[in-house]
Amino acid sequence: MDKVRVDKWLWAVRIFKSRTLAGDVVRAGKVRVNDKIVKPSYAITAGDILTVQKNGFNMTYVCLKTISKRVGAPIAVTCYEDRTPAEEKTKYKDWFIGKSGGEFREKGAGRPTKRERRDINRFKEADDYFEEEDY
Repeated sequence: MDKVRVDKWLWAVRIFKSRTLAGDVVRAGKVRVNDKIVKPSYAITAGDILTVQKNGFNMTYVCLKTISKRVGAPIAVTCYEDRTPAEEKTKYKDWFIGKSGGEFREKGAGRPTKRERRDINRFKEADDYFEEEDY
């Protein structure tokens, strides 16, 4: 069986942008192979299950093919199977729903006057009032 370093494989299949970044994540203990925390030099084989903590998500991959050279994205996706649950991939989506962008004021309008500021504050307080009340 072919074996390859876990940090090299994570980089080769394009889960991380650089091998250094992959190594740092593995060294930090955020990568598990078959539910075991590993070092960057740990050798993986086909069939191993990798759990990777990346950007607040717990991604799960199954190694289908071991490669040590970085390849293009269409080839890379054939080397692993993504078994990350859908709810894990969308866990932050609910947090952003209903959140609007920053406040916007027309260019050249200047700072709000005292009267405009009071109107804005009243509007915001009224909006908070309706969100908290149960109907």
